[in-house]
Amino acid sequence: MEVYTVKVEESRPSTGGKPSAGPVYRCVYAKDGLTELPSGLESPWEFFSGSVKRYPRNSMLGQREVVDGEAGPYAWRTYEDVYKKAIQVGNAIRERGVNPGDRCGIYGSNCPEWVIAMEACNSHGVCYVPLYDTLGANAVEFIINHAEVSIAFVQESKISSVLACLPNCSSHLKTIVSFGKVASAQEREASQLGVSCFSWEEFSSSGKTSFRLPPKNKDDLCTIMYTSGTTGDPKGVRLTNGAVIGEVVTTELLLQETDKVVTEEDSYFSFLPLAHVFDQIMENYCIYKGASIGYWRGDVRYLMEDLRELKPTIFCGVPRIYERVYTSVHEKLSSGGALAKKLFQYAYDFKLKNLRRGIKQDEASPLFDRLVFNKIKQVLGGRVRILISGAAPLPGNVEEFLRVATCSVVIQGYGLTESCAGCFTSVANVFPMMGTVGVPVTTVEARLESVPEMGYDALSEIPRGEVCLRGKTLFSGYHRRPDLTDAVLEDGWFHTGDVGEWQPNGAMKIIDRKKNIFKLSQGEYIAVESIERAYSQCRLVASIWVYGNSFESFLVGVVVPEKGPFEDWAAANGLSGGFQSLCENQKAREHVLEELDKTARGQQLRGFEMVKAIHLEPTPFDMERDLMTPTFKLKRAQLLKLYQGRVDQLYREARDRMRGEFSCQ
Repeated sequence: MEVYTVKVEESRPSTGGKPSAGPVYRCVYAKDGLTELPSGLESPWEFFSGSVKRYPRNSMLGQREVVDGEAGPYAWRTYEDVYKKAIQVGNAIRERGVNPGDRCGIYGSNCPEWVIAMEACNSHGVCYVPLYDTLGANAVEFIINHAEVSIAFVQESKISSVLACLPNCSSHLKTIVSFGKVASAQEREASQLGVSCFSWEEFSSSGKTSFRLPPKNKDDLCTIMYTSGTTGDPKGVRLTNGAVIGEVVTTELLLQETDKVVTEEDSYFSFLPLAHVFDQIMENYCIYKGASIGYWRGDVRYLMEDLRELKPTIFCGVPRIYERVYTSVHEKLSSGGALAKKLFQYAYDFKLKNLRRGIKQDEASPLFDRLVFNKIKQVLGGRVRILISGAAPLPGNVEEFLRVATCSVVIQGYGLTESCAGCFTSVANVFPMMGTVGVPVTTVEARLESVPEMGYDALSEIPRGEVCLRGKTLFSGYHRRPDLTDAVLEDGWFHTGDVGEWQPNGAMKIIDRKKNIFKLSQGEYIAVESIERAYSQCRLVASIWVYGNSFESFLVGVVVPEKGPFEDWAAANGLSGGFQSLCENQKAREHVLEELDKTARGQQLRGFEMVKAIHLEPTPFDMERDLMTPTFKLKRAQLLKLYQGRVDQLYREARDRMRGEFSCQ
């Protein structure tokens, strides 16, 4: 068996109250040292300006033109076009008094203007700060003030929400630029608070001075990206030019070693949020290589239509999107004839066998790729050759299906904003890495640290523990929060909070979360304790345990009802029987779920934070069954062990109900 990591330091035993730590590993492609950042590349601006020189007339940014509600073909701006506009916008930014090192907000859906604003900032060493509202109702206001954003580029439909928070942040924010037009009433509203408001074209043509582009340095701050991850205010992750460069360079190196690198002939479909680091790194990589980037319309109903129109060669998604493709294909197969099913299964088994033998994707079954799997390839436009999945674990059955039936290399990775996107990646065409997030990228080293309280030992025969990282693509701290920085950085190691397990081939498998925070399958973070606190406000709830995992897109829960109010409601609605029989009553279960929904809305929980199915438990959670600590905290592992069968049933019920609701629409 081939091993894809090399040990560079021995393990550390438990000392001075510190838990033990396993050996330090690097990717085999960095066995002689971590990848060096290339000389002559000091900021992501050089990625762009270099490609402008090499591929001035290549299509760079594309968007579908919508006329009278009908979307036409993609209209493209060349690298040269985008460069000229970025220089114009950069001059206008400087003319507004924004200098290198100052902060510029960018707020809106993926579109060419987003990237042009980003490149304009890069050209003058202005730190750009993505703004987005999924972190909570007051997140935009908080980020503007916390990062001291002085100018913001804003999607036309988002201007009203920026104006709403302007009274509380106008001491910093002095200029708002729309991605499109701006209403005269909005200009007046902003000007009353001393803030100037511009349309895109008005602003980009307003720069009368040609400012000299300042020198840049790898250690300069490129972006501050705010992330949730924990309760409380969003955290500003500081990423340098060097971190972004390193992440792009390691992507290139790993593809060079294991598959085909991206070239100027490739095209990338952009729909994952540009406000997140994953898509930003992918777009920077495509720009570095002179490839084309086409944007979706921002409406999930038309996602697949946009995809088929663009016909990209590179597609990045989250598990939820890939699950939809998997489900759609299997529904079509199940409604087809017996002969078609038999042929598909034969072709599937044949190719899967060859992949398991180590044969590369494009050599495993060329005949069946043309005759059987080509129709599935057309679902993603017909030209995709690289599929990348991140944000949450990809279910095994879905990953296997994608590897076999899409005629594409499938790469699953793991990363955080703090690691500037991917810090682990599976190696292309290495089938045994299925079900893992792969090996460390070539710019970081990794080790596991024991978590004794959870029973994870980094020095055991099967090493398990908290994933810790160090290297060249990590963040340089949380903005204006040294306390939070110190809490996760120790002895040069970043503690991710995720629990991993080293596989025999050197790949990492993420198996748990050290804290009670996890991601759903669409990549949204869930802070489960705060959700439980919100639901505890419901008068019918004595206690509640909320459960979710990275393979599911929604939450379920177990509720111990408050006996008095629950029995009073039952009596008023003609339900008889004891407390236990009431908990088993379907009508009672539906009523408690309705009350939880009301409470959730009152507590301003977001849609993905609301439980979709519940079990009513007549017996309170207690210490006797080891379900609670002496301080009355829930023991989640023990609760899951006790209710695993019930949880599985709740997920089945909720999925069946949602499918029924969808088919009735």
